[in-house]
Amino acid sequence: MLKKPIIASIVIILIVFFAWRFIRPMNIFIVDDRFAWPVDTSQTPAVLGKLSAKECATCHQEFYDEWQTTIHSQAWTDPYFQTDWQFDDAQHSCRLCHTPLDRQQPHKVLGYRDTDKWDPILEDNPNFDSMLQHEGVTCAACHYRDGKIVGVLGNTNAPHPVKKLDDPNQVCVRCHIVEGDKWDTFFRFPPCGTVAEIESSFVPDSKDITVKGSTGERVISDTSSLGCVECHMPLIKRSLVKGGVERETRRHYWRGGHDPEMVKKALTISFSEQMSSHKDKRSFALTITNTGAAHYVPTGTPDRHLTIQLRILDKNNTVLEENTNTIKRYVMWRPFIVDLKDTRLPRWQPRTYEVDVSNIDKAAKVDAVVRYHLLDENRRKRIGYKNKTPIAYDVYRKSILLELRDEGGANE
Repeated sequence: MLKKPIIASIVIILIVFFAWRFIRPMNIFIVDDRFAWPVDTSQTPAVLGKLSAKECATCHQEFYDEWQTTIHSQAWTDPYFQTDWQFDDAQHSCRLCHTPLDRQQPHKVLGYRDTDKWDPILEDNPNFDSMLQHEGVTCAACHYRDGKIVGVLGNTNAPHPVKKLDDPNQVCVRCHIVEGDKWDTFFRFPPCGTVAEIESSFVPDSKDITVKGSTGERVISDTSSLGCVECHMPLIKRSLVKGGVERETRRHYWRGGHDPEMVKKALTISFSEQMSSHKDKRSFALTITNTGAAHYVPTGTPDRHLTIQLRILDKNNTVLEENTNTIKRYVMWRPFIVDLKDTRLPRWQPRTYEVDVSNIDKAAKVDAVVRYHLLDENRRKRIGYKNKTPIAYDVYRKSILLELRDEGGANE
């Protein structure tokens, strides 16, 4: 008789547990110590003023002009970020990377009530600068540490204290890598981009990369091998200040998924007719390869994805047949975070998509279109994001006229 109450108790416990998993806050990563606290600016010398990018522009105008064109400069003001952030209960941890300086934040972080650092102890920040907050990832977010301006040169006659930075990628990983050691967090999904995916760039026995326990998170022992700066900040020879000595410096662009040209550079795509043994059928194939990005394409939030559309049209451009494939990371978020399927493009592994034309008499051409999507449409509707700029764009488009039986085609 005791078995029934025991079974009933177990069932009730399981129901309560799963119900909690469905309603609990969605803490998908552990707040790493690297960004658990904002950058301390208490030692700022007077010469650096308010640490505003506009002040930096007084001497470094070209760098400032480049920074203004970036998503980093819009890290706080970007309409999508604000909509998404508010939808997810305006988590404090997001501020730590989108506005990294302590004086960019309305509250001071005194500590945390939980080990995962999602429940901060806050108090009003008397040094809060709303204008600086709106600069997002401003110059000082990367270049200011302990009262000095850090850079790869360190030997300039600057009017402010400088410190040589041996590896600039150290700055990137402050926000672009997150580690975890709990079973119910999304270990391989940091807030923005992922170092874990760069494993594709390394040989399996590389000494620079190790696997952390059962989480699958890749821990890089040598950040200089990541290639973040080399790819996203191209080299250019110019002076640091107007009239100064010309040196090798880097563009401050950090182009990524928001830039069609950057995405195009990461991909090698071909579309052509294939040999067919059937007289009444013609075959066409699109091959896409990630040849330019060390991480997966797309990377970042799982909402980003690629679509590959192959269409057969008649002479009036009426679609006779359409084949659409999606390259995406599919995740189950509740009750547990599980990677269901990942069809994104790892480095150097070609993917081919085919379409056959059987109705040769009616078909006039075959179209191939590859589009990059910054946001999933269902997610856009769910969070109520009213975008004023496109959330998708073409990275490749080509048409092949069927009267041509070779690999020629006309670009659209």
